[in-house]
Parts: sequence; C-alpha cells; structure tokens
Amino acid sequence: MNAAAARRGAAAWPAALLWLALAAPPLRGALEASMSTHMLLQMPLLAASGFAAVRALAPPRRARALELAGGCVPPVLAAMLAASYWMLPRALDAALADGAAELAKFVTLPLLVGAPLALAWERLGAVGRGFVWTNLASMLAVTGWLYLAAPVRLCNAYLASGQHEAGAWMVRLAAAILLGWLAGLLVGTPAQRGEAPAGAGAAPTGCAPARRRSPRSPAGTPRAPSGIRATRPDSRA
Repeated sequence: MNAAAARRGAAAWPAALLWLALAAPPLRGALEASMSTHMLLQMPLLAASGFAAVRALAPPRRARALELAGGCVPPVLAAMLAASYWMLPRALDAALADGAAELAKFVTLPLLVGAPLALAWERLGAVGRGFVWTNLASMLAVTGWLYLAAPVRLCNAYLASGQHEAGAWMVRLAAAILLGWLAGLLVGTPAQRGEAPAGAGAAPTGCAPARRRSPRSPAGTPRAPSGIRATRPDSRA
C-alpha cells in the first residue's frame, strides 16, 4: 500500500466514526429531542459523512463512478430530491415513530445526498455549484417560512414553539448560505469560483461523461484501422 492509499484510508475513518457517533443512542436521542437540531445538525452531519467517505476514494474511482452515474447532473438531482424529502414534516414524524424510517434516514442521507454531491462537486464548476447552493437556500427559506407561518403544528412529534424555532433557524441559515455564496463569487479564489488558475489548463468542470478519443499518429493524422493500407493522394491529379 503506497502513501496516497494510506492517506485516503485514514481520511475515510472520520466519516465512519461520525456516522457511528450519530447512530449511537445517546447522541441520536439528544439531537432528535429538538426539531432544530434534528433538521439542521443531525441530518446535515449524516450527509457530510457520506460526502467525506466518497472524497476519501481515489480520484480514478470517483471518476469511474461519476461516469457510471451518467455525469454530474443525475447525482445532483438525486441529492436535491432526497434532501427535500427529509425536510417534510411527515418524514420527520416517520423517522421518530418508525424504526424502519429511522434506518432509511441514516442510510439515504449519506448515500443519496452526501455521496452524489461528492462525486459531482469537482465537475460542477461555478454555475453548477451556484445551482446547488441557491437551490438549498431556497428550499430552506421556503420550508422555514412554512413552519413559521403555519397556524397549527405540522410535525406531530414536536411542539409548536419548537416548530417556529426551527423555521426561524432555517430562514437564517438560508440567508447565510446565499450571502456566503455571493461573497465567494466576489472575493473568493479562482479555485473557489470553479475557475482554472492563471497559466493552467482548463479545469475539468464539464458535466457530460468523458469521451474516448481515437488514437492518432505522431503527425496528427488518424491511424488507419488494422488490416487496411493507408493510401496516398495521387500527385498527378
């Protein structure tokens, strides 16, 4: 095992330990006691464990997985759909009342939110990352406003005061994400904006799967297929 593989293996351990800590009954019960910590701390940390685990993989494996997924668009869409589902009040109630739903939450958030984003993040570029951040901010803002404006409890597992508190924190977090993204565009480094550094080649930010190029001869002309003689143009013509 070379040094790079050893570093990647060491980087995967924190992701596994984070997931196990979140699944342990003491911490799980403490985070799920409040609607705010349930939605805005436990769930993002579960997604972060999947993100960190995939980022610990070797770059060729990540590239191969992204190619099998059809590019970066399908993983991002899957992550957005999974994240929006776990913001629903019915999903929160099911996770607290049903053990199968709780297990589904601990499995789908790392695998369907964190892992797909980790696969696609390098290839998204500035526009794609902006779509992710603004979409996340809009989902948080709309759901938070719904929790604040609803005259009755939407989530039966929590009190109305906890629902209003969670809604207020979601609106604040949405504003912070939007402001942070705009600040990154204005004052961030080229790498943070998804641009290639000066003097470097273009960054691999395309979402389409990579295409294989046909082999070329040293002179720059395509090689003739095996078994077929290349013909020269008639100079007398």
